[in-house]
Amino acid sequence: MSADQIVFWVFAPISIGSAIAILLQRNAVHAALFLIVNFFTIAVFYLVLEAPFLFAVQIIVYAGAIMVLFLFVIMLLGVDRDEVLTERIPWQRPAAILIGIGVFAELVVAIRAGVGFSAKGPEAFAETANRGGNTEALARALFRDYFLPFEATSVLLIVAAVAAMMLAARHRRAITPAEQEALAAEPEMAEVAP
Repeated sequence: MSADQIVFWVFAPISIGSAIAILLQRNAVHAALFLIVNFFTIAVFYLVLEAPFLFAVQIIVYAGAIMVLFLFVIMLLGVDRDEVLTERIPWQRPAAILIGIGVFAELVVAIRAGVGFSAKGPEAFAETANRGGNTEALARALFRDYFLPFEATSVLLIVAAVAAMMLAARHRRAITPAEQEALAAEPEMAEVAP
């Protein structure tokens, strides 16, 4: 067994366990911390696959910047609220399980039809995909082949951040003149009391 396989079999259960723990957490902050663990394990997988640029991007961008954004939004929305533990939509959980099974089956069929479960890719795949180096190949894929989806994702992230800030905005009710007088009278009452 090679060193790469040992690293994989050490980090794969951690990755799967943290992904399951994200789904089972009731506290949003704990779920976000498990997501950071999952991001780090994925970064290790990129390193094992000899993609050092993706390893660094995974840690800096995802485990760093995106998770700081997630935690900021979680804190902005407030974690001290009591969560309702009853299901609002009674059929939501069974529907989610069925959709999850369907997506898993679709992934299995797509992977099997595309590259199969073999240990190596098609002939000359590495030379074609990484022509000019890993970073250049990634830039070519992102900014030429998938430019529109890449930019659409960035716009969606901005919209999501703005929407979270709008949802978190606390609307204060107007103070009536009687309440203003009562607030103004409180310091006077405190001086008279001793």
